[in-house]
Amino acid sequence: MDPVATATTAVDVTSMAQHSGGMSFFGMFFGASFVVKGVMLILIAASFWSWTIIFSKLAHLRRLKYHARHFEKAFWSGSSLDTLYERIGDTPSDPFSTIFVAAMREWKRALSKNIMGASFDVKKALQERIERLMSLTATQEMVFVEEGVSFLATVSSSSPFIGLFGMVWGVMTSFDSIGLEQNASLVTVAPGIAEALFTTALGLLACIPAAMAYNKFSHEVDAYATCLDRFIDEFLVVLSRQLEEKSSL
Repeated sequence: MDPVATATTAVDVTSMAQHSGGMSFFGMFFGASFVVKGVMLILIAASFWSWTIIFSKLAHLRRLKYHARHFEKAFWSGSSLDTLYERIGDTPSDPFSTIFVAAMREWKRALSKNIMGASFDVKKALQERIERLMSLTATQEMVFVEEGVSFLATVSSSSPFIGLFGMVWGVMTSFDSIGLEQNASLVTVAPGIAEALFTTALGLLACIPAAMAYNKFSHEVDAYATCLDRFIDEFLVVLSRQLEEKSSL
C-alpha cells in the first residue's frame, strides 16, 4: 500500500470530520444547512409525539378493555338494569357505561310519563329514540377512543417524503460544494451526503413505528367499535322485552 496515498486518505477523512462537525448526531445536526436542520427537527418532533401517542393509546385501550369486560359481566349477571344504573350513577367511566346510562336515563324519563299506557306508535317512537341516542353517544365516545390514531397515520405516510426532501436537499448541497470548490473529493461531498442519509434515516425511524402502531390501533379500535354496536343491539332487545312485559301488566 502506498504510504503517501494512505496519509492523504487519512488527512481527507480528518478534514471531512472537521468540515462536517463530526459524524455524531449533534455534529451532523449543527453542521447541516438551515433547511436540513428544519427537516430534522420536524422528524424528531413527529417521532417523539408518535411515541407519546403510542404509549398513551396502549394504556388507554387496555383500560377500555378492562372496563368493558367488567361492565358486560355486570350487565349479564342477572341483576336488574335499575340496580346497575344506580351503581354506575352519573359518572360512567367508559363508553359502555356512558351508552347504558344515556339509554337508561331516557327510559326512566319515559316511564315517569306513564308511557306504558300509550299507543303502539308512541312506544315504537321511544324505542327508535333510544336507539338513536345510543348510536349518537357511541359515535361521540368513539371520537375519544380514536384520538391520536389519525396523527400516527399522517406520520407514517408523510415522514418518508419529508426525509426524502432532506435527502434531496443534502445531495443538492453536495453538488453546490463541488461547483464552488471545483473539487469532487470525499471531503467536498461528504457533508451533504451525510445530511441526506441522516434525514432519510430519521424519516424511516419516524415512519416505521407510527405505521406499525397505526395498524395495531386501527384494528383494536374497529374491534372495540364492533363490540359497542353489538352491545347496543343487545341492549335494545332487552329494553324491547321489558317494554312488552310492562305493557302486558
